[in-house]
Amino acid sequence: MALLDRIFAGADAVYGLTVGAIDDAIAKYGEEKAIAFPDTAYSLPIYYGVTGTKVKTLGELKKATETLKALNTREPQLHDGLMSGVATALGAEFLEVLKYIDNPTPYEEPCSGHLPDAIIRDMGVPLVTGDIPGVAVVVGTAPTADEAAALIKSYQEQGLLVTLVGGCIDQAIEKGVKLGYGLKVVPLGKDITAVAHVVSVAVRAALIFGNIEPGNANGLMEYTKERVPAFVNAFGPVDDVTLTAGAGAIALGFPVITNDSNNIDAIPQTLIVQPEVDKFNATSLEARDIKIKITKIDIPVSYASAFEGEIIRKADMQIEADGSRVDCFEFVQMKDLNEVEDHKITVVGKDFDEFEVGEKISMGIIAHVAGKAMQSDFESVFERKFHSFLNCIEGLMHTGQRDLIRVRVSKDTFNQGFRAKHIGEVIYAKLKSEYDTVIDKCEVFVYTDADQVNDLRHNLVIPTFNARDARIGNMTDESVDEFYTCILCQAFSPSHVCIVTPERLGLCGAVSWLDAKATHELQPNGPSQIVRKDHCIDEVVGRYEEVDEAVKKYSQGALEHVTLYSIMEDPMTSCGCFECICGIEPMSNGVVIVNREHVGMTPIGMTFSELASMTGGGVQTPGFMGHGKHFIASKKFMKAEGGLERLVWLPKKLKDEVADAINKTAKELYNIDNFADMIADETIAEDGETLFNFLTEKGHPALNMEPMM
Repeated sequence: MALLDRIFAGADAVYGLTVGAIDDAIAKYGEEKAIAFPDTAYSLPIYYGVTGTKVKTLGELKKATETLKALNTREPQLHDGLMSGVATALGAEFLEVLKYIDNPTPYEEPCSGHLPDAIIRDMGVPLVTGDIPGVAVVVGTAPTADEAAALIKSYQEQGLLVTLVGGCIDQAIEKGVKLGYGLKVVPLGKDITAVAHVVSVAVRAALIFGNIEPGNANGLMEYTKERVPAFVNAFGPVDDVTLTAGAGAIALGFPVITNDSNNIDAIPQTLIVQPEVDKFNATSLEARDIKIKITKIDIPVSYASAFEGEIIRKADMQIEADGSRVDCFEFVQMKDLNEVEDHKITVVGKDFDEFEVGEKISMGIIAHVAGKAMQSDFESVFERKFHSFLNCIEGLMHTGQRDLIRVRVSKDTFNQGFRAKHIGEVIYAKLKSEYDTVIDKCEVFVYTDADQVNDLRHNLVIPTFNARDARIGNMTDESVDEFYTCILCQAFSPSHVCIVTPERLGLCGAVSWLDAKATHELQPNGPSQIVRKDHCIDEVVGRYEEVDEAVKKYSQGALEHVTLYSIMEDPMTSCGCFECICGIEPMSNGVVIVNREHVGMTPIGMTFSELASMTGGGVQTPGFMGHGKHFIASKKFMKAEGGLERLVWLPKKLKDEVADAINKTAKELYNIDNFADMIADETIAEDGETLFNFLTEKGHPALNMEPMM
C-alpha cells in the first residue's frame, strides 16, 4: 500500500533526525543536561501522556527514542501506520524541546512554539460553551496567499482556534491577517515539527480535564477523539514527513483534509482529499461534526469570539469611551412589554464620525428588556454579558463593567463604517439570541451626549447598582433555600460537579449563584440544576444530604460526598478551569493561593502548573482545591479549618486585587485591621523558611491555630 510505505518512510526520516539531533546535543552538553518546555507541569507532555514517564535530561531523552523505534513496526496494517504517526509526533516533540536548551524563548514573533499550561486551562470553558467550537491545524503553504488568508479568516470568524505551521504563516502576514492567541490565530512555527505543540495541547487537555492517567495511551486517544474537536488542513504537495505527522493526528481522532491527491489513498472520514481549498472549511467541519452557532448581526465588520482578545493601541484608535476619565456606563433595565419597541436602536448625541480622531467621549448603553418570564434578578446577569458581546466585534476593545467601562474603536473598523448604532445592534442581537426564553422585546439606547450620560449615571444607574449590591451583598448561603449545580465543564471533565452558592461562586470565576439561577430559568434541563438544602449534616464543613445526592447523580457515581467549606474533608472537585488553587503550606500551618496568571514558584515548592496537575481532572485532593478569585474573601472560605486567617501567601498582583475585600472580611470576622499586610507575596518569600520568618515578624494568626494535619 503506497500510503503506508510513505508513512513508514516519513517516520524513519523523523527517527533518524531525532537520534542525530539528540546525539549532537549530548556531545555538546552531556547526558545530565536538563531539558524541559517552560510553564508546564507535564515535562514533555506528549511523551508523558503516552508513556507515563517524565523525561528531564538529555540522557533520558536518548533512552526514550527506544519508544519511537518500538512504535515503528512497519507491519502493513493501518493501525501500525497510525502508530508510526504517533512515533513521529513524539520525535517532533523531542526535536522541539532541544530548541529550548539554554533558551526559554527560541521562537520569535509571530511564532509561539510551546503553549503553556495556563493557555490550555483558559481554553477549557470556551471549548465547553462552544465559544471555541473547534481547533483547526493549518499546515503547509496554500496555492495562493489569498486562499490561505481566506481559509484562516473563515475559521476565525466562526470562532475556532486556528494554529498555523509552515508557509501559511508568511502568507497570512502578507495578507494582513491579525495573529496572536488573543485573536485565536496562533502561528506555532515554520518547521513541520512545530505541529508537536498543538498535539501537546490535545494531550494536556486529556490530562488536565479528563483525569486520564499518564501512560494510558488508549484512554488518551479515546479522549482526544471524543472530546477535543480538532482537525488538520494540509496543503499539498504533502511530503512523507508531513503525511506521517497527519497519521499521528488521525490516531488522536483528528481528520486530515488535503488538496494533494498524489500517492494519497483517501480514508473515509479520516484522510480526505478535497481538491478545492475554498471547500476545506465545510469539509473539515462536516468531518469533525462541528456545529457553528450562526448569528447574523447587521454590522459592517466581522463578529466572532476570535476577536475577544484584540488589543487596540492608542495610535490605532478612532475614539475611546473611558469610564475612569469621563462618565460612562452600561445598564439593563426590565420594562413592561408595552413600554418596549422591539429592535429599536436609538443614538442620543453625536455619532462616531462627528468626534475628533482619538477623542475621549462619554458613552452610556441602556438596554430595555421585557418578557413574560423576565425577572429583575436577570438584569445584572445580562449586563455582565456586554463585555463578551462587544469584545467579539472586530476592531473593538471592551474592558470593565458597570460604570467603569472602556471602549475603543479602531480606525480600520471605523473606516469600514462602524458607528454607534452598531453597538446597539450587537447588544440587541445577542440578548435576543442567547436569552430568547425570557426576552420577548429588547430596545437599545446608545448615549454619547455627555450631559445626558452624566444625568443618567448619577440619577438612575448608580442608585440602581447600589440597591443591587446591598441586596446581593446581604445574601448568604443560609438566606436561600437552594443551591445550584454547574456541570458545563463535564464536556472535558466528566466527573466534575460545581455546587454554586451565594457565598461560593463557580471555580472558573464566571458563574455566581445569580448566574446559575438565571441559567436554570433559561435552560430548565441545562447545566445548572436546583439542589435543595433541607437536610444539613454538618454546618461547619458544609455537608448536606442533597448536595451529596446531587454530586453522586451528576458525576455518574464518581463522587459520593462533597463539603462546601472544607479543604481537608471531601473538598469540591476541580475541572482544570479554576482561576486559583489553594494548598496547604505545612511550615506555617496555613495555606497559599496562586492564580493561573502567576508563573513563578510558591512557598509550597510548586508552580501553578504543578499544583494544577494534582488538583484538576475531577478528583478530590484533600489539602488542595481550585476556586474563583472572589471566593478568597468569602466568609465561607475554608470555614471548617478556620477560614481566611489561614491565608499566608498570595502573588502580589492577586493580593493587590483582593486586598480591600479580604481586609473587610478579616475585620468583620476576626477584628483584624489591614490583614493583607500580614500576607506574604513573591517579593517577600518564595520558600517556606523565609515565609515563616515573615509571618512570625507580623504575628500572623495561622501560626497559633490548631494544626491542619
